[in-house]
Amino acid sequence: MRIALAADHAGYVLKDELAAWLRESGHEVLDLGTNGPESVDYPAFGARLADAIAEGDAERGVAVCGSGIGISIAINRHAACRCALVSEPLSAALAREHNDANVLALGARLTGPDLARACVTAFLSSDFAGGRHQRRVDLLSPALQGSD
Repeated sequence: MRIALAADHAGYVLKDELAAWLRESGHEVLDLGTNGPESVDYPAFGARLADAIAEGDAERGVAVCGSGIGISIAINRHAACRCALVSEPLSAALAREHNDANVLALGARLTGPDLARACVTAFLSSDFAGGRHQRRVDLLSPALQGSD
């Protein structure tokens, strides 16, 4: 699977750890930065990740900032993205199963590497359940459905 990763200065260390682990696990990784401790604006990196998902450059995304909140808000501004901020694996799995989330957000200041890997594993190994959840997911992005 091709997975896009993006982070701000507070999340780049965890992003880099996840990128290395994902590559070792056989995934193709699209690293969208940032790659250092210099202060950057999380909305710019969230937009990069959202664009990569929307353009089909990656099937899934993982976004990291200090809390995960800011970058998840930035990504969810894009109609093609459903980004779920999680802090444990069950929420990561349910984000895929019930909400068809295509991006996972993590807070580097709140989630250590082992728990982050567990969340990503749950996210990537879960499938959208469809059924009764599809109607609700459709309501999240009416512009993609051709609605006004």
